[in-house]
Amino acid sequence: MLRSSSKAETKFNRLYIVADENGASTRKKAAIEQFTTTVTCPECHGERLNAAARSATVDGYTLPQVCAMDLRSLHALLPTTATPAVAPLVAEATARVGALIDMGLGYLTLDRETSTLSGGESQRIKMVRHLGSSLVDVMYVFDEPTIGLHPRDVGRMNTLLRRLRDKGNTVLVVEHDTDVITAADHVIELGPGAGSAGGTIVYQGDVAGLASSGTLTGQHLHRPVRVKDEVRTPNGTLPVRNARAHNLTGFDLDIPLGVLVAITGAAGSGKSTLVREVLVPQHPDTIVVDQSPVATNIRSTPATWTGVMDPIRRYFARRTGTQPSLFSFNSAGACPTCKGLGVVYTDLAYLDGVRSTCGDCEGRRYTEEVLALTVDGRSISDALDLTAADAMDVFPGKDIRPKLLALVDVGLGYLTLGQPLSMLSGGECQRLKLASRLHDQGNLCVLDEPTTGLHTSDCGHLLGLLDRLVDGGSSVIVVEHNLDVVAHADWVIDLGPDGGDAGGRVVFEGPPHTLLHAEGSATGEYLARHVRRWVDA
Repeated sequence: MLRSSSKAETKFNRLYIVADENGASTRKKAAIEQFTTTVTCPECHGERLNAAARSATVDGYTLPQVCAMDLRSLHALLPTTATPAVAPLVAEATARVGALIDMGLGYLTLDRETSTLSGGESQRIKMVRHLGSSLVDVMYVFDEPTIGLHPRDVGRMNTLLRRLRDKGNTVLVVEHDTDVITAADHVIELGPGAGSAGGTIVYQGDVAGLASSGTLTGQHLHRPVRVKDEVRTPNGTLPVRNARAHNLTGFDLDIPLGVLVAITGAAGSGKSTLVREVLVPQHPDTIVVDQSPVATNIRSTPATWTGVMDPIRRYFARRTGTQPSLFSFNSAGACPTCKGLGVVYTDLAYLDGVRSTCGDCEGRRYTEEVLALTVDGRSISDALDLTAADAMDVFPGKDIRPKLLALVDVGLGYLTLGQPLSMLSGGECQRLKLASRLHDQGNLCVLDEPTTGLHTSDCGHLLGLLDRLVDGGSSVIVVEHNLDVVAHADWVIDLGPDGGDAGGRVVFEGPPHTLLHAEGSATGEYLARHVRRWVDA
């Protein structure tokens, strides 16, 4: 027990060192990296185990050696190690590994750090874990499980979803992929639009009824797909030499410039490795638009990110005869209780903190004096509650409208100006970054799966934006599984033929209409099926 000699009450603050810097801001991470160095452990050489555990063997294999195998190799090895004493364990492990392979994850190794997995990979691993559960009468909800999946693997995933259903469970899937929609027993479509124009059930029933319902999804369920015959002529090439990293085999590549290039291939074939660990280091000026969070600041909003917040504050200040700082939730006008956040965080000591709406400003961020200042009947808080599409009609200024139009163009017109960026999905973050690049010219831009989270009706809109970038003088490379994007590209680079050690090679280069007949390309095979499917429908 600690006693204080003073009569005044002593307060002990709960202080601790945060050892995990993953949640830190970019600025803090940069500061930490100046004083820290990460090296492989000299004792275990990165294998994490003590000497006794590292030296133990089964049939000549150590545990680190087994964990370093890709899942396909491990699946072939496990049955050979079975003895009567461990046969049940080996059978269970073999089944689990086989389920991971069926989900298109055969290229992974057991020692892969989970922090390096994509969102789609993490979700599929969770799905496999539940497949091995003995629970029944459970509702499973999967949010876009096809993210990162090659079309070849979507059918396998549908099979696993049916297995979950057949065990006596209910499986609810939030998905845009038409192959998953057509495999469903019951479809519920929300709409008719996004944001304030949505939120209504416009159809529910079987797939046959959806196709004839006239809803947005129904209209695109059997739409025609055209593979581009006439492609743009490149204005140069981007050399990539000795592409050797992870499973890449050290090939040379000349990527056409001034056109739309699609990099395709099975999951784990080396697409992201080619871009991030080979192309970008060799060409540092490349702009990569990925799905990482756009900001770690909890005060960031679409209004602050796009730069429209400052002109909106000036607009309100001019119309009300006050200072712009009064309309900043980070400055003079902020609610003193929540400091402009709109929410209050309550520390629950050893439990996770609780976030609740501020009781003084009722989540509106500003003081009562600021909220009383209105323009055309709207306060600054009302303005931040507008969607980007609605705000275009309210703020017609030249310093505001073009930036809002860019949000609408990338399919984010439903976002409210004051929505915290921490609430956006990966696909929304990527499109927000893309909006800031729409008017750039002459750049080399790489987009990693830009169709993530997009409805099929929005894919055509996205392709129009990519065409605008290319026609404006930029070179655009998309890493993509979506067959509509592949069919629209000017040039396709297909890696494979599979993932992991069975991938890492260029199996096809050329325009998409020649990919239809390419031997040894799974992408070409499924692109041909995709085209025939809609022709026959």
